[in-house]
Amino acid sequence: MHFKLISFLKKNSRYFFIILILAFGAVYFIYNPATNLFFPACPFKTVTGLDCPGCGSQRAFHELLHLNFRKAFGYNALMVVSIPYVMMGLLFSFLNNRRLFPRINRFLFGLETMLLILGIIVLYFVFRNL
Repeated sequence: MHFKLISFLKKNSRYFFIILILAFGAVYFIYNPATNLFFPACPFKTVTGLDCPGCGSQRAFHELLHLNFRKAFGYNALMVVSIPYVMMGLLFSFLNNRRLFPRINRFLFGLETMLLILGIIVLYFVFRNL
């Protein structure tokens, strides 16, 4: 029985992923993380008092779902700006475009790009806490 479930999830992982995203989206659309205490607080901020690069993402996601772009940008600008890149990555993954467009895939998701993204995240962290 356990192996059948694992096999089913492996075969249908894309659909399971989409359902999971829709479920989380519904929760974040209905409930505001700024006013509901059941959303987890940032452990890094709790311990250090500093905003991590992800701080405010839950509130920003809620505001984006309600088309409040200015408020979302105020909560976490990096998350809002990174959405097109993340969506492109998901699209490449779901459509198996890695094999069809290997040069574009290497350019968008290669080592140099990952190091650039890491640098941007570190700079965002530093300047956010000045």
